[in-house]
Amino acid sequence: MPRYRAGAPLIAVVDDDESICRAISSLVRSTGYRCAAFGSAEAFLDSGVLSGAACILLDIRMPGMGGLDLQWTLVTMGCAVPIIYVTATKDALLRERAFRQGASAFLGKPFDAEELLRAIARVLDGSDAEDSGASAEA
Repeated sequence: MPRYRAGAPLIAVVDDDESICRAISSLVRSTGYRCAAFGSAEAFLDSGVLSGAACILLDIRMPGMGGLDLQWTLVTMGCAVPIIYVTATKDALLRERAFRQGASAFLGKPFDAEELLRAIARVLDGSDAEDSGASAEA
């Protein structure tokens, strides 16, 4: 099965903060990727985008289903789409859990645009080693 569909890779953004969704979507599109943004994990799951997503940019804390719950749901479905967390949480235990569940990177808000783009490029290239950049602890 191909990693992504024909054309530019599709990056899904899942964050309850509309301004963050817009900012990340704009950044992602400016580099030539396709982007679909969702205000909740439930909206993402209901959208049908999962089958075409090359990467998910995900917040941890959201009303309803949080990022870790969405990640676990995808794990139990056997879905191996790379997840990059972009979150304001500084909880080391949540970060550790995210990586144990298979997260590819964990970036703090506010995030560095270049660092986010590097993390996306790494996961799309298949070299998605754990991100340990400076904003990962922010």
